[in-house]
Formats: sequence, structure tokens, C-alpha cells
Amino acid sequence: MASELRVNTLKDAAGNNSIATSFVAGGSAKAWVNFNGTASGATVRGSFNVSSSDDDATGTYGINVTNAFANNDFSVVGTSSVKGSYTDMCINDASTDQATTGVNKMQIARSDNQALQDVEYVQMQFCGDLA
Repeated sequence: MASELRVNTLKDAAGNNSIATSFVAGGSAKAWVNFNGTASGATVRGSFNVSSSDDDATGTYGINVTNAFANNDFSVVGTSSVKGSYTDMCINDASTDQATTGVNKMQIARSDNQALQDVEYVQMQFCGDLA
């Protein structure tokens, strides 16, 4: 039998540092992933609420979540890097819509020439309402 706990505010053990539960539910990342984009299949190093990743082409990846979002208007933020003298950036490709089950197509391009590139370190966070 499932139980339910209903509270309005959370506090630390000393009774300080309170936060409304609406901030916890509404403002927390609902999924995150850290993966190696140079490995076959975009090998996941660590994650929360991510069911799978895929390597679609050079610098192009997909991330699927375990628990779907309520709609496709969730927010995705990410970073990426490789060893070298330039910085890479994550780009969510607008030609493919986000789905409630994740990001269908996320691309990473070099900042100096915009060429798509597989990178060793990719980190992403997903925020929004779950279904």
C-alpha cells in the first residue's frame, strides 16, 4: 500500500533554510546525463531519468528520458568539451522538435568554425513538468 506525505515547506534538520515544496517540484532538474560522445553509442557515464542515448552522426546525439514530460516545452541546457584549445557548445537542432520522451536531435559544433564534432564530455539537464 502506497503512502503519501503532504507538506508545504521543507527545512533542514536544524529547522533552518526553508524552501517551499513548489520550488522543489517545479524548479528541480527532472533528468540529467553525462556521456562520452566519442564512444560508440554515446556511452552514458551517469544519469538520472535517462533511459538511453544514441549517436546519430558526427556531433549529433539523441537522449531519451525514462519518465516522459507533460509536453514538449521543457527546457534543456548543456555543455560539452574536448581536450584542446577551443570551446565546444551544445546546440539543440530546431529542425527536429523535442518530444515528451526527450531530445530527438542535439548537435555539438566547434565554436571556432561551427563544424559538427564528436566530443568526449557532454552534460545535459532537463527541466519541466513530468507527465
